[in-house]
Amino acid sequence: MTDVEELLLSRIRDVADYPEPGVTFKDITPLLADPAAFTVLTDALAAIAVSSGATKIVGLEARGFILGAPVAVRAGLGFIPVRKAGKLPGATLSQAYDLEYGSAEIEVHAEDLSAADRVMVVDDVLATGGTAEASLQLIRRAGAEVAGLAVLMELGFLGGRARLEPALEGAPLEAVLTV
Repeated sequence: MTDVEELLLSRIRDVADYPEPGVTFKDITPLLADPAAFTVLTDALAAIAVSSGATKIVGLEARGFILGAPVAVRAGLGFIPVRKAGKLPGATLSQAYDLEYGSAEIEVHAEDLSAADRVMVVDDVLATGGTAEASLQLIRRAGAEVAGLAVLMELGFLGGRARLEPALEGAPLEAVLTV
């Protein structure tokens, strides 16, 4: 394990039985509260974005906003929020997707992405991959190219990587940590 991985893992708190019994929630708020750890994470994700040739960062609501915005600033790229349906004013593109118990929908401003863009999606956790997969579809529907997906933490036991591989179409999936 590297020093970076050790630092970041030491700042992630496990919360048992949240949001429901049997689930262990990975709470990143202690990491965000530690400026040294947050800077290390921001630098790591920005390096991934730069190496991918991304021109914009998409952050997924809500923790993807917290991580994606400083990554965009550090990498010198624009930041585009992908929100839950009904949260953005003006013209939007939307993408529905299935959840374990029901469905959801995400949106992006239609004018924020173009064919000239290579977009790196940034989020906190890759779990089952449903939201990330929908974001990749949304980016392509907006006419942009997917540069890849970068996350703080991949929960390998949930199979999100296998689900996303076809949707990534060869673009990289980078996780700073895998648990």
